[in-house]
Amino acid sequence: MSTDPATIAFYQERAPHWVFHSGEAHSHQLDAFLDRLPAGAAVLELGCGGGRDAAHIRQRGFAVDATDATPALVTRANQAFALGARVMAFHELEADGAYAGVWAHACLLHCPRGALPDALARIHRALVPGGWHFASFKLGEAEGRDLLGRLHNFPTPEWLIAAYQAAGFVIEARHIYAGKASDGTQRDWIDLTVRKP
Repeated sequence: MSTDPATIAFYQERAPHWVFHSGEAHSHQLDAFLDRLPAGAAVLELGCGGGRDAAHIRQRGFAVDATDATPALVTRANQAFALGARVMAFHELEADGAYAGVWAHACLLHCPRGALPDALARIHRALVPGGWHFASFKLGEAEGRDLLGRLHNFPTPEWLIAAYQAAGFVIEARHIYAGKASDGTQRDWIDLTVRKP
């Protein structure tokens, strides 16, 4: 199972506040990722939240398939942007060669470590050959919960990169930077941009 019930319940209960707090500006890494993709290509978003990134993907002319495991966030995304977003957890991804890109900003970090290899294998299978995938994670030493009770896998860079390589991905770019989490703690993050050969 790639979802943690307490984490889903957190987002389900706080969806309206969470979207307001995050605002509607898209993620700053998104345009550079989309620039790697063919014009008009199909893009899957995992963890679409309130829909801000999916709306920008669509505005850029791509065919976006917006998904999230939290029903209240899918509802919010569709109310705000009419995306046709749908409820889907990572382990429910069954697509095969359907997308040129898979965008997963700040969502796979909630996947339990034991379930991450399966999730990455599913993402790899869902991409066309030469397809691209972006994900961001909070770094750490061991899986655990933040101060808000949400599960995080908190990988080391080495552990995470090894997991992606084991799934068949080529690491094209990595960026580690300091960030402040929504629970108020300071923690380093990693952005990974990878490619399916």
